[in-house]
Amino acid sequence: MIKAATEVPILKRTPLFDLHKESNARMMGFGGWEMPVQYAGITVEHQAVRQRAGMFDISHMGKFAVRSNNLIEQLQSLVPSDLSRLQPGAARYTVLLNEQAGILDDIIFYYQGQDAESQERGLMIVNASTTAKDKAWLLGHLDTTQVELQDLSTAKALIAFQGPQVVAQLQTLTPDDLAQIKPFGHRAGTILDQPAWFARTGYTGEDGFEVMVEPEVGRQLWRSLLELGVTPCGLGARDTLRLEAAMALYGQDIDETTTPLEAGLGWVVHLDKGNFVGRAVLEHQLQMGVTRKLVGLQMQGRNIARHGYPVLFAGQPVGVVTSGTLAPTIGRAISLAYVPVQFAQPGQALEVEIRGKPYPALVVQRPFYRRPSKLVS
Repeated sequence: MIKAATEVPILKRTPLFDLHKESNARMMGFGGWEMPVQYAGITVEHQAVRQRAGMFDISHMGKFAVRSNNLIEQLQSLVPSDLSRLQPGAARYTVLLNEQAGILDDIIFYYQGQDAESQERGLMIVNASTTAKDKAWLLGHLDTTQVELQDLSTAKALIAFQGPQVVAQLQTLTPDDLAQIKPFGHRAGTILDQPAWFARTGYTGEDGFEVMVEPEVGRQLWRSLLELGVTPCGLGARDTLRLEAAMALYGQDIDETTTPLEAGLGWVVHLDKGNFVGRAVLEHQLQMGVTRKLVGLQMQGRNIARHGYPVLFAGQPVGVVTSGTLAPTIGRAISLAYVPVQFAQPGQALEVEIRGKPYPALVVQRPFYRRPSKLVS
């Protein structure tokens, strides 16, 4: 019997795809997109961000512009965070939850305030792999007679500029005073004489900006920053950077089976607000306590604990690694893992099974790396 050929999914490409190829980037599929995993090398790109400046094409991320005369009120019941505390020009990291308080996605909501028609506006940036799911979920839970959701996911370029020298370099291309934008702040402005949106956010543990522009402006901006010496970086360095900063990766460290309290994201949960999806489960967990927690592990040698590796205590499996790498900045093998709460305290000795053999590991404080507190602008 002849089997039908398996259809290979067609990967989407960002507006910067050709520029990545020109820079000899190694490409890979990620979240339905063909993305650069590395250029000069993961370690080189990682250190460029920690020491100087690096840039990432994150145009694959989902981008939803939302608008309503009661936008904050509409969104309050969909997230555990109190969005009513936000002022225009401020943003909040939060999560979308199912009824079991499992994380559907982690997002950043940027509140833009009221427009000329007294409509509240905001922007949601969501993960690439969950964009379609998130959009369907939002449309199914929002009152669409009152809320307008515009999907900008493929219509805009989004570039992240991260590192201690980024602000000074980016400032040469815009008349807007970037130093006036505080962490998790955002504003509309211009860059290369074209409209742009700036947000002082990122996924690396460093200071920096995420800039959203029209696709052709994004291409010009990428070229301009290359000329200024900013290092292009791929998904590989993005992963090692975010892991050193102990930032969760959706689909690995958090998903629909993990709650914010289990994942160490209790700070996004505000029970002093009204009702929201998943509230009852989180209230129960706060009252009774969670049974497992996401912890940081540091291997006691250079063996790397990868995603899915068993975590052991006294030779018996007690947990599982969700992410792991050899951290370039600190020179140690680090990982995130879920373990029972009785093994979650820093200093707890555990083991990780790697290729059938146990290797010693220690529970440590997160994050593994923290940048100097002073922002360089």
